[in-house]
Amino acid sequence: MSKTIKIKNFSISKSTAFQVFKYTIYLLIAYDIYHFFIEDYAASNQTYAGGVSPIQIIEAFTATIDTIAWLILLLLFELETYILEDEQIKGKVKLGINTLRALCYTFIVYSLYGFIAKFNLLHTTAPFLIQDTCSLIGSNFTYIKEIDKYWPITKEICQGFANIPLLQIVGTQIITDHPQLIEAQRLSTVEVTNSITWLLVVFILEVEVFLQLRGKLTERKIKLSKWIKSVLYAVLFLVAGYWGVKGGLLDFRDAFLWLVAFWFIEMNIFKWSEETTQAKASSKVTPVKEANK
Repeated sequence: MSKTIKIKNFSISKSTAFQVFKYTIYLLIAYDIYHFFIEDYAASNQTYAGGVSPIQIIEAFTATIDTIAWLILLLLFELETYILEDEQIKGKVKLGINTLRALCYTFIVYSLYGFIAKFNLLHTTAPFLIQDTCSLIGSNFTYIKEIDKYWPITKEICQGFANIPLLQIVGTQIITDHPQLIEAQRLSTVEVTNSITWLLVVFILEVEVFLQLRGKLTERKIKLSKWIKSVLYAVLFLVAGYWGVKGGLLDFRDAFLWLVAFWFIEMNIFKWSEETTQAKASSKVTPVKEANK
C-alpha cells in the first residue's frame, strides 16, 4: 500500500503528489514559452529592423520555437517511458510518435542554427563612427543592456557613453561598449553550449528508449550511459549557474526547470528498466517451478 500525506481531512498518496509535482513542472515550462515570445518579439524589432521575413522566423524567434519543440519532445519521452505500455508503442502510435519526434528535432536543430547565427551576429562588429551619441536620441539606434535586450538611447545613456569607444553590430542599429559586448558574447556562447549539450543528452535517451523497447538495455549499457550523461548534466548545471549569475532570471529558471523535467524522464527509464528486468526474471523462474511439480 502506498504511503499517504494527510492534511486535516484531505489525504493524497505520495505517488499522486509526485505526479502532480512533475506535471506542474511541465506546465511551468509551457508558461515560459509566452515569456520567450515576448523577449524574442522585442529583440527581433531591433535585430531585424527591416522586418522579419518568413525565412528568418526561426532565427528571430529562436528561443520560443526551441522551447515549444523541446516541450513536445519531453512529452513524447513521458509517453514512451511512463504513460504507454510497451505493447502500445506499435503501429500507428509508434508512427505518430516518430513523426512528431522527427519534426521536433528538425526545429531543435534549426534553433541551434539560430543560436549560432546570433553568436555570429554578436561577433561581427565595427567601430561606431558617430562621436556625438546624444544626436541618436529619438532615432532607431539602441544599445545592448543584456543579451536579447536592447534599450533606446536616452540623455542619461549618451552622457554615460561620452569619451568611450563604441562598437556597432554590423547590419543593425545596435551599439554597445566593449565590456557589455563581451558579456553578451559570453552569454551567446553559453546558449550554443546549452543547446548542443541537450542534443547530446536526448541522443543518449533516444538510444536508451530504443534498446529498452527491444529488451537490449543491459546493466552495463545503463552504467555507461549514466557516466556519459553525468558529464553532460554537469555542463548543464554550470550553464544554469552562469545564467543565474550573469544572465536573466527567465533563462536561469527555465534551465533549472528543464533539468528537473529530464530528471523525471531519467527516473521513468530507470523504473521502466527495473520492471522489465523483474518481468524477465519472473518468466525464467516460472517454467522451473512448473517442471518441479
